[in-house]
Amino acid sequence: MRTTIAQYYPGDSPIHRLDARAKFVAVTALAVALFVRDSFAGLAVFAVAGAVAYVLSGVPAAWFWRAFRPLLWLVGLTFLAQILFAPAEDAFASWWIFHVSWQGLSFAAFLSLRLLVLVLIGSVLTLTTQPLALTDGLAWLGRPLRRLRVPTDELALMVTIALRFIPTLLVEVDQIMRAQRARGADFGSGGPVKRARALVPVLTPLFVLSFRRADELALAMEARCYRPGIVRTRLHPLKAGVADAVLLSVTAAVIAAGLLI
Repeated sequence: MRTTIAQYYPGDSPIHRLDARAKFVAVTALAVALFVRDSFAGLAVFAVAGAVAYVLSGVPAAWFWRAFRPLLWLVGLTFLAQILFAPAEDAFASWWIFHVSWQGLSFAAFLSLRLLVLVLIGSVLTLTTQPLALTDGLAWLGRPLRRLRVPTDELALMVTIALRFIPTLLVEVDQIMRAQRARGADFGSGGPVKRARALVPVLTPLFVLSFRRADELALAMEARCYRPGIVRTRLHPLKAGVADAVLLSVTAAVIAAGLLI
């Protein structure tokens, strides 16, 4: 199934029409609050806020599932690690260095749910914000750092390019693996060591294609007279409105509720 990580979904929902700067500030504040509050009740508040944003975005559920699917292994690994390496004091099952306890189960569930909520709110941002608008928003928010000679425009461009090429690289990995399977490669059998060795024929062409795409992108940017450090004009300047102020106010209320509940 095609992945939608960091990919934009065209639409005209209320979330799509919001300013990229307001959405980025709201998502960043919610992400920080997620890691400040260690409570299932607070986590539920943030999860409800993310679910409401998802409904208002109008993005099909299949797109969100494609964004979640590649990260399920990370959620499962986090859950398993917290269960097996729980403190041994209140463990009801133990074997060698591994211990299973109710405290470990609770903490594993909390961390897994926290990661899922984080992916949810992050997906709402990337699926409803065009990459160019996100770049402009990050550059605008980083303007105060220019006085410290921090290249904020270049850093924002790097982040956006990285987000833009995540789906492209995943598609290329899938194509390379399909081509290798057609030539008799087996990626699913054997132990972890054998599977890791089987991925070597995939990594080599992937690195070659990545460097080739980077070179083509650099040539395209030079052909369009891109020069680092030069202030550029924008065809579609960012404009904040009443809806963006409402978003920030609602975000502040949600964070306060999540932290104080």
